[in-house]
Amino acid sequence: MIEKIEISGSNYKPTDSFRKYTEKRIGKLDRYLPRNCKKDVIAKVVVTEVDRAHGNKYEISAAMEIPGGKVLAARDETSNVFAGVDIIEAKLMGQIRRFKLENTPHLRKNPLKKLFKRG
Repeated sequence: MIEKIEISGSNYKPTDSFRKYTEKRIGKLDRYLPRNCKKDVIAKVVVTEVDRAHGNKYEISAAMEIPGGKVLAARDETSNVFAGVDIIEAKLMGQIRRFKLENTPHLRKNPLKKLFKRG
């Protein structure tokens, strides 16, 4: 579980249920991180309520600071705050997997290519 999750709002006051739900969903993303990065990850979630002519929408943005200077960020705009957290979680999960694939040497694509190089 990611220990440091900061949840804030702009024109929106996050409720306890929203905080609990966000901490549960974003906190689980540490299982996809490399082992050496899990302890020092900081996640920030900001919810902004945007008034539109056809109804209110919520703009949710999240950033995860991973040790080594890497920042993974995702942003989405939905009419339901909880659905927005789910979408953000999926986007961050894909970015974490890509990050792990690039930075973990044994997970690189086509590892046998190096062994069977011709010429």
